[in-house]
Amino acid sequence: MPYGFLLPTTAALSFVGCFESDSHPSLITVATVHREILRNILKKHKRLPLSSQASNLTVVISAILDYLPCLFALDAGLSGKSVSDEEINVVLLKDIEVEWRPCLASSVPGREAARVRGRGLDYEICFVLTTLAYAYTLMARGQLLTLYAATTPTSEQRAAAITNAKNHLLEANSLHTYSASKANEFTAPPAAIDICSSTQGGLASLALSEATLLVVLKDDLYPALVAQDRNNNDRDWMIKAPEIPKVRVGLFTKFSLAAGEHAGVAHAQLTGPKSTTGNIAVNDSLVKYAKDLRKTSRAKACRFFGIEAELSGKIGEAIAWLDAGEKELGFKTNDEEGSKTKVLAKLKKNWIERKEDKKIVRGADWGSDAGRLEEARVIEMLDKKWNKENDLISSQRIPPSDPLRATLSSGRNVHIPKAYIPPSLDADTLARMRAPPENGDDATTLVGDSDDSEGETPRGSAVPGAFPTASGSPVV
Repeated sequence: MPYGFLLPTTAALSFVGCFESDSHPSLITVATVHREILRNILKKHKRLPLSSQASNLTVVISAILDYLPCLFALDAGLSGKSVSDEEINVVLLKDIEVEWRPCLASSVPGREAARVRGRGLDYEICFVLTTLAYAYTLMARGQLLTLYAATTPTSEQRAAAITNAKNHLLEANSLHTYSASKANEFTAPPAAIDICSSTQGGLASLALSEATLLVVLKDDLYPALVAQDRNNNDRDWMIKAPEIPKVRVGLFTKFSLAAGEHAGVAHAQLTGPKSTTGNIAVNDSLVKYAKDLRKTSRAKACRFFGIEAELSGKIGEAIAWLDAGEKELGFKTNDEEGSKTKVLAKLKKNWIERKEDKKIVRGADWGSDAGRLEEARVIEMLDKKWNKENDLISSQRIPPSDPLRATLSSGRNVHIPKAYIPPSLDADTLARMRAPPENGDDATTLVGDSDDSEGETPRGSAVPGAFPTASGSPVV
């Protein structure tokens, strides 16, 4: 958690032959230059090893933030709107054709999806905003990975990492929400599944669900206790049991249920849309992630109900709530209770846990189960502790868990999503753009070939193994 998105890449594009501005002639050239910079950065980011991509995200975000004001200025000029109280006149010479490689489309395993072509500036805006939202989500993912470092983080470091991750996810939520409203303005459904209105709405709900769970995680010390107990490098031999006030337990229950509701909305929206090209749907891994996130959220709510019951002295009911949480996670069914298949299910779960631990150590592809295994470990720890206490001291009857699951009510939202405000060029920058570009249309020379692929050797580079003066062409 959060989901590990791949950043899309794009083909080369020059705005010089598509737009013209008599009020700000340099705007077209500057926008073209910023777009080409972003294209090259995305291409280089894709070639980096997974271990180096996290540190390069700030470069990607900076390039997008530099490009977006120019992009929205072009859009404002075409719509007759002012920017920083200044009128911009932009004339459309011909429709632009943009190519982006979608990241959410289902494709043949081992083969990346082909670039999808779209028309219009709105297509470009939606894809750039979506790329920025992916980058913010990956930044949140990098922050949360520090919680599982070899050196156990302090409480202050843990709180700071969770707060930063939550803020990044809220930024992603506002970007996806804005893109969803922008996609509704399309005259025809877009060819790329990534920027469909339903897909963007689902991604916005997914980010809001993850941000809501992080509010719970900040004060929920049980996952940190389990991670510390499983950390072989930790040298703290005495670990204090977490203490959560009863009032906050009730709030965490409501927040977890709200996160489950948002994840359910995301799952419903992501399973619905299909692109107009080949009837392509969202890939199964993202759909499964949204489904697992709902399971994790509802299981957390069951666990907090159990903690509340245990604090009230009802340990039998608390154990029943833990059983309900296991059923919400899907690791336990009514048919498995008391049967031989329970042993096989536990062996399979332990194998999956070890596999997930290795992913965390590598720092790649971890958290694809949306925290199901982590929550299962917490429930298993509490179940062992409370059952032992009930057998030795309380001896209370454990009620069935299914009636308790039926009483799960609606949640309570903790975040009020903020609207995304498109960035605009400042007055000084606009004043400099009134001058014509120094090199005329030379901005087109900075744009690479639109047919080049991410895996090719850059044009003009030396051929491996050739004489240093060789440029790739045979000597005649």
